[in-house]
Amino acid sequence: MPITSQQLLQILPRAGQQAGVFVPVLNTAMSRFAIVTPLRVAAFVAQVGHESGQLRYVREIWGPTAQQAGYEGRTDLGNIVKGDGSKYRGRGLIQITGRANYAACGEALGLDLMNRPELLEQPQYAALSAAWFWSTHGLNTLADQGDFVKITRRINGGLNGQADRRALYSKALKVLT
Repeated sequence: MPITSQQLLQILPRAGQQAGVFVPVLNTAMSRFAIVTPLRVAAFVAQVGHESGQLRYVREIWGPTAQQAGYEGRTDLGNIVKGDGSKYRGRGLIQITGRANYAACGEALGLDLMNRPELLEQPQYAALSAAWFWSTHGLNTLADQGDFVKITRRINGGLNGQADRRALYSKALKVLT
């Protein structure tokens, strides 16, 4: 079920002109990773909408904050070389973070993300990386079950921004069903 620019703007009104940029690449990415039912598309667009500030950010804004500084040396993210924390900061519409995640995403999508992590800032790869993450973390199944809380936890590690995510999800369900 492809999404239209009009539908995307109804769900993510602050996306503005970015909606037109992202609609074709989102549709391609969603099709490739079987995000094709109204429930799946609604949950995906809501989560992507929150994570990207309604399609306005494809790279984590870097302070570094205390949390971001903590990325440095985090072996659970594969950050083993000095500078990995910043180099492999969150990018894409679902903020792929850490050397290990960039390596896995790059391998799956056929991209050299280890040497060119900024590729995830390009709309087509920002969308593809998000759909890849969604698929590899079993989020289609959770979307089919309507388990939006578990989806948020798998993406965020917690429930940060849950009120905004849920509001976007409710809006998406109304627009798409």
